[in-house]
Amino acid sequence: MDVEEKRVSSGYAKPPWIFKGSALYQIHLVKAATARAFIPKEFRLVEAFGYTLGGFFLASYDDSPAGVFDELVVIAGIVWNPPTSCAWAARVLVNSDEACHHGRKEVGLPSQVARFSKVSDTLFLKNITAVPKQKRDRAFGFLDTFGLGTTLSHPENLMEVKVSEVDSAASTDICNIQIRSDETKVGNWMGPAIKMALPSFSGNTIYNSNLLKYSCHLHCRVRPVRPAVVSGALEDETEKFTEQNHTSQESLENERQLSKAVMLSKPIIALQFKCLTMQVEAPVVIYPSK
Repeated sequence: MDVEEKRVSSGYAKPPWIFKGSALYQIHLVKAATARAFIPKEFRLVEAFGYTLGGFFLASYDDSPAGVFDELVVIAGIVWNPPTSCAWAARVLVNSDEACHHGRKEVGLPSQVARFSKVSDTLFLKNITAVPKQKRDRAFGFLDTFGLGTTLSHPENLMEVKVSEVDSAASTDICNIQIRSDETKVGNWMGPAIKMALPSFSGNTIYNSNLLKYSCHLHCRVRPVRPAVVSGALEDETEKFTEQNHTSQESLENERQLSKAVMLSKPIIALQFKCLTMQVEAPVVIYPSK
């Protein structure tokens, strides 16, 4: 059943929709029990030894149909619907009313309006360097007195992103994401230019009850980076979401807690996308709502 939303003026023309910017794509090992709470019964979760591959896609767009905005896609896991497997988004957080409305109505995404607070800093870390004793001179000995003779410092960029979901006048903290990059190790190297497709399933929401499939075609420079550190408060009762009936407000909160659990799961690889151009195709209906 669809629900009404306030009308939002849209810059989205006919598809495909083009987004340009940069992103961090991080893959996590997510507990199958956590991911399964989001998956419609028509699909089968791809899992092994009690885990699936989920994670998140954190993007900053400087050019899009909705203008400049940030996006955090929480990926519950991989689902199978013959003959293909696709990612399933547990939650999509954007700091744009227009992007939220379009994601809900046109793409069938579980989009929510959020606030992204960003803080940048530069850390100077010390590397311990071994210096043979016979090669030390008086200058080294003097510096050693102050603990400086055998250390070198290198700068490391730190970006902290705090994401808070906004509901009317209230806001709820979702997570903090700390992204560190040591530019001295890679210089200006942004990785090879690649083209790739990220197919996804969506729908089964109160805004779009059909089950859909859509594809994102990416053209970008990509390189592996150190996984971001995600932190946040998580309640202990999230697993009960799959076992009990709840009111709509309780279900919303439990979905939020389960999304946090996905974000706080174990990271295994992170990829940085620079010079990103993403083309999103129009979704196709694979299971009409009954």
